[in-house]
Amino acid sequence: MRRYRASRGQGRTRVSLWADYMGSDLVVCIYNEGAHLGAVAVAEYDFKEERACSSVITRLGHRDDEVAKKQAHIIARQTKQPVCVIAGIHLDDITQEEIVKILAEVDKMVSGFIRRVMLNNPG
Repeated sequence: MRRYRASRGQGRTRVSLWADYMGSDLVVCIYNEGAHLGAVAVAEYDFKEERACSSVITRLGHRDDEVAKKQAHIIARQTKQPVCVIAGIHLDDITQEEIVKILAEVDKMVSGFIRRVMLNNPG
């Protein structure tokens, strides 16, 4: 797998993911129709400590940091590969129910992506 694309949800809660390799490192974008650069997270697996660590930078006034950091951490922990996640999800007048739905769709998309990476890079 070099490139990966996925979308989940419908209407206002539809989100997308695209991923590609930069050398042997993963670059993942998570976004919706209002795509933008909201936050960037970098995570890496520490083989000595057997854990992943992550850092995040968030643009002023944006709240994409939780998505970026969580998903970068999960991807690095599962794939044991360095990853950069760029998150940009914007929805005017978003409701709490829409937030919950979007976060669930992102979790499912990332799980599918990880399965695909692991199938192509076993061990």
